[in-house]
Amino acid sequence: MTESGGTPMEAEFDTVARWTEEVVGRLGPEHAIPAGCRGSASPAGLDWLLRTCGVGTGTRLVDVGGGVGGPAGYAVRHAGAAPVVLDPMFGACRAASRLFGVPALAADGERLPIAAGAADAVWCLGVVCTVRDKTGLLREIRRVLPAGGPLGLLVVVGDEERPPGAPEGNSFPTRRVLREALRESGFRVRAETDVDDLPEPPPDWTARTEEFEHALREAHGEDPRFAEAEDQSQRLAALARDGHVAVRLLHAVAC
Repeated sequence: MTESGGTPMEAEFDTVARWTEEVVGRLGPEHAIPAGCRGSASPAGLDWLLRTCGVGTGTRLVDVGGGVGGPAGYAVRHAGAAPVVLDPMFGACRAASRLFGVPALAADGERLPIAAGAADAVWCLGVVCTVRDKTGLLREIRRVLPAGGPLGLLVVVGDEERPPGAPEGNSFPTRRVLREALRESGFRVRAETDVDDLPEPPPDWTARTEEFEHALREAHGEDPRFAEAEDQSQRLAALARDGHVAVRLLHAVAC
């Protein structure tokens, strides 16, 4: 348990979100997007999603589980999109709004506060493995998209649902289970790739990420919630090193 009575997932996704806003405020706005994209996507991955999903000027992009808003901020800067971030954690929503000036609403995947068919595109990055009802989440996403609307996913897939040492609150779909869930939810996969097959981040992105991580550790490394969030990340990294999980990007369209 955390000092505030929360779980390691709350430490990872809510407490660290609030700390991210604080640390970026000290380091400067050039650190906002790299810091806000930690654990979600690299520039090459985000460019892949922008391209395959056809995100451009004015695209109404709904980022489901968008965290502190780094990918949404990237979509604004590099494509002129008009995103809204939805996340169940209030700290993440506040950080997304303050760091990137995007609308951010507290909501979970069971009931998105978006009208049916109102989104031009949806992103859902690193979220599917954190919910139990994966098909329910995908069906709710399908509801807010019109026929033919694009969905961009970043999903941690596994060789089993809960390999030994899996982070708390994570259950990993196999590739087959993920495709079945998408099909049952009304999506057709158009393209996919492993994140490891994409180019590495540019040096300035890596440097700013490392500067942020150093400053975050300096400011909060003694807090037990920092250790809990780090443990979650390290467990996932260990599974990836051992080949139990892989990170996939998928582009699907609503049928």
